Amino acid sequence: MKITSIEFWPVTMKLKEPYTIAYDTFDSATNVFLKINTNSNITGFGCAAPAQEVTGETHEDVMRITRQFLEPVLLNADPFRISYYAENLKDQLKKYPSTLAMLDSALFDILAKKADLPLYKLLGGYRKSIKTSITIGILPLSETVEKAVGFVKDGFSVLKLKGGNNVDEDIERLIKTREAIGKSVKIRFDANQGYTVEDSIKFVNETKKVGIELLEQPTPYDELDKMAQVTSKVSIPVMADESLKSLRDVFNIAKRDQADMINIKIMKVGGIYEAMHINSVARSAGLEVMVGCMDEAALGIAAGLAFALSRPNVIYADLDGHLDLIGDPSEGAVILKRGMLFPSEKPGLGITL
Repeated sequence: MKITSIEFWPVTMKLKEPYTIAYDTFDSATNVFLKINTNSNITGFGCAAPAQEVTGETHEDVMRITRQFLEPVLLNADPFRISYYAENLKDQLKKYPSTLAMLDSALFDILAKKADLPLYKLLGGYRKSIKTSITIGILPLSETVEKAVGFVKDGFSVLKLKGGNNVDEDIERLIKTREAIGKSVKIRFDANQGYTVEDSIKFVNETKKVGIELLEQPTPYDELDKMAQVTSKVSIPVMADESLKSLRDVFNIAKRDQADMINIKIMKVGGIYEAMHINSVARSAGLEVMVGCMDEAALGIAAGLAFALSRPNVIYADLDGHLDLIGDPSEGAVILKRGMLFPSEKPGLGITL
């Protein structure tokens, strides 16, 4: 099989509701979609969800890199040499991880379609579904509680609250949310790099009765010694997110006990191929893993979900980035039922654009 042509285009999708995190407010997302055509009847699809603050790219960067670097490499090439492309492009395009993830997903889509299997089964198929959290951005107290109650009524049993701007307000929001939703729903908290070590310790100590499941990226991504201090001093698991972008990062985090858990986002690490290597290091070090996402179309979520379902040590999922997007051309690529995510049982990623 040979690649005969590729097509790529940006799609800007408005969010149903803007949301705020510690360092920005978002009201839309632009993803880039990729279609790889072959000389058989198999076509592969992927998407990139660039975010300047996390992946270091814009959608204009993705388009430019795809045109300048990916298209010449892929034309007349063998689509099954996934590791070859991943390894040979990794250093050259290390500043463009969501671009690599887009290519990686499309190639895995072709491989799984050739095997006539859903991608999650081709990758290992350890489980058939996984519970996802649903995210609440930084909102006033009353709106936070209202949203939390609404999500629970919709069937979600895991909430992730964002914070990091004001530790005292965050503590109050968590306490009041727990009072409103009861004890059975799990709560995770993401400070998005907004805390000091002292803030982190105060937050954990003063929310003990809330029963928070985990604390995600409390301190700045490039100050891992501070996250290590938090990890050693608090009573709940600390998860590295923005601090984890590469295989070397997970090695250092594990070696230096800088976190208890890691958040693997395929857009941030360069795709499923690289995520599998990162996950293996995490497993060998006894680090639990969550698969997370950006503001990405259902096609991107489908790739993350396939990876999450394939590995036994992926305990958590935060794959809700598609739920608020308006005009997603890949809507329906994953199935949500009362907080549980299910993959398509069609070959590949299960979607045709």
